[in-house]
Amino acid sequence: MRSMALAIGDYDHVRDLVEGRVRPEGLDLTCLRLAPEEIFARTVERPDWEAAEFSLALYVNRVGRGDRSLLAIPAFPSRVFRHGSFYARADGPTALEELAGARVGIPEWAQTAGVWARGILAERHGVDLASIRWVQGGVNDPGRREKGRPELPAGIELAVERERSLDRLLRAGELDAVISARPPAGVESGALRRLLADPRAAEKAYWAETGVFPIMHLVVLRADFLAAAPWAAASLHAALDEARARSARRLLDPTASHVPLPWVADLAAESRTRFGGELWPYGIEPNRTTLETFLRHARDQGVADPGLAVEDLFPLAVAPVAV
Repeated sequence: MRSMALAIGDYDHVRDLVEGRVRPEGLDLTCLRLAPEEIFARTVERPDWEAAEFSLALYVNRVGRGDRSLLAIPAFPSRVFRHGSFYARADGPTALEELAGARVGIPEWAQTAGVWARGILAERHGVDLASIRWVQGGVNDPGRREKGRPELPAGIELAVERERSLDRLLRAGELDAVISARPPAGVESGALRRLLADPRAAEKAYWAETGVFPIMHLVVLRADFLAAAPWAAASLHAALDEARARSARRLLDPTASHVPLPWVADLAAESRTRFGGELWPYGIEPNRTTLETFLRHARDQGVADPGLAVEDLFPLAVAPVAV
C-alpha cells in the first residue's frame, strides 16, 4: 500500500472518493479539498501532494515547453461553458462581435476559461484578437500575476495592471469588458452584468453546432512519484471514474433530491440525452473533439506549442490496475 495525497476541489462527483466510499486499489489516499486557485498556485511550484486537480491551459503550456514533471490522466473535475464568462457595464456591449477593437480585462492569458472565451470570439464571432487591447490583472483584488509562460502571437497588445482590479477598471469605464471564470464583484451589487443576456441559449447552440463541452481542469500526478509506482495513475483514474459514476446515479435518481435543486433528476436526464447518453464522461475518446478544439485555440493564442497533439497530453496508461 502506497500513500498518496490528492488536492482537489469540492465537487459532488469526487465526494465518494474524498470520503472513502471509493478506494483506489493499492493506494492509501488522503484528499485535500481546496480552492482551485490555491491548488494551481502551489502545484506550479514544488507541490506538497502527489496528485492534484490542475488547469488545462497551464498543463498544456508546461508540456509544450518540455516540462514533464507533472503527468495527466483524462479525468476532468471541472467543465464549464464559457459564453457566460464575459462581463460588462449596463451601458456596455451586448454582443460578442462588439468586442472588436475594445478594451478587455483578463486575469491571466493562460487561464483556461480565457483560452476558451477568446477561441469562441475568434472562431465563432469573427473577432480579431489582435484588435483588442488586453489588460491582465486581478479580477477583484489587484496584483495577480501570470502563472504560465505563454508566447503572445504577433500583434497582441497585453498591458499589465498591478495597482487596480479589473472590476474597478470596468466600473470606471477604463475597460469595456472582462473575461473571467469568477465574476467581478460588481455583478453582485448590480453595477456590472453578464455581457450576453441569455448565455445559456448561446451555449446550447454552441454544443449543438460543435459537440464541444469545454474542459477546464484535469488531474495530474508527479512524475517522480509515478517513477516508483507507475500503476498509481490507472488506480486513481479508475477511482475517480467510479466516484463520478456514483454521483451521476444520484443525480438521476427520481425518488429523492440529492442536491438542493428542484427537478434535479429531470434536468440530469435531459442533460444526459443532450450530451450523448453519459453525464460528464472521462477518457480521451469521448472528449477528443473538445480536447482538439482547446488545443487549436491554445496554439493560436501562444499558450500551446504548435506541434502539440492530444496524445501528448496523456502519456500514462489507464488500463485495468495490476498492483
